[in-house]
Amino acid sequence: MQFRQQALSKLQSPEELDLPVRLARPQGLLALAVTLVVMAAASVWAVTGSLSSTLRVPGVLTHAQGSYVLQSPVTGQVTGVLAKEGQQLAANAPLLKVRTPTGDSYVRTVDAGRVTTLVARTGAVVTTGSDIATVEKTSGAHDPLLAMLYVPADKAGTVPVGADVDLSVQSAPSQQYGVLRGRVQAVGRGAQTGQRVEAFLGDKELARQFTKGGPTVAVLVKLVASPATKSGYAWSSKGGPPYALDSMTPASGAVHLAEQRPIDWLLP
Repeated sequence: MQFRQQALSKLQSPEELDLPVRLARPQGLLALAVTLVVMAAASVWAVTGSLSSTLRVPGVLTHAQGSYVLQSPVTGQVTGVLAKEGQQLAANAPLLKVRTPTGDSYVRTVDAGRVTTLVARTGAVVTTGSDIATVEKTSGAHDPLLAMLYVPADKAGTVPVGADVDLSVQSAPSQQYGVLRGRVQAVGRGAQTGQRVEAFLGDKELARQFTKGGPTVAVLVKLVASPATKSGYAWSSKGGPPYALDSMTPASGAVHLAEQRPIDWLLP
């Protein structure tokens, strides 16, 4: 009761009524105003703004039909190499001449294309089923190049058709020539194992690199054509490299994913 009496006496004291009301300091009001402005701006940006992100994945420059590994159908000694790397051959064209116990035999191409790798040499002994060469299937030397990117299977769903792609090409340093321009033309429907990638590229080492983290999805990138450059394709620099690009050249692609509002990242 003693404390209650003291409280009542203070309320009834006229001296307490004469005390001025203490307002917030100007510094506090300024901090509050700034905080409110920042919160309002952040809210507007979260609803109306947009953020873009990129997905970096490995790939290779190639042709749409892929490659195949040519294997010897016979066992014998190579007595003649009838083509060289980089040469364009027709379907069923002779590639090697092999001496067998029953006479001379020819190893021929299966489909028309360009010889990208030639393993056999004159004097070497080949066996049935051994790898002879890798042939990239093309109809002619002027077939357009494309980029095949290999995206981890769990991220392939984020890649939209039509997305812009910046390609860093191993044979054209980006510090000097910039990046090669492209757009996503198609996204594979299913994941690919190393064997399927190897079957398309005809290169076991590349297939191992592209699938070392697990199954991947192939993403086809169409290169943006440009008659103003030596390579025939558009670059971020003015002219790009002063030479043509070769197929089976490793590249790294930065895929520009669809833009999202910041608020979409916060909502479930």
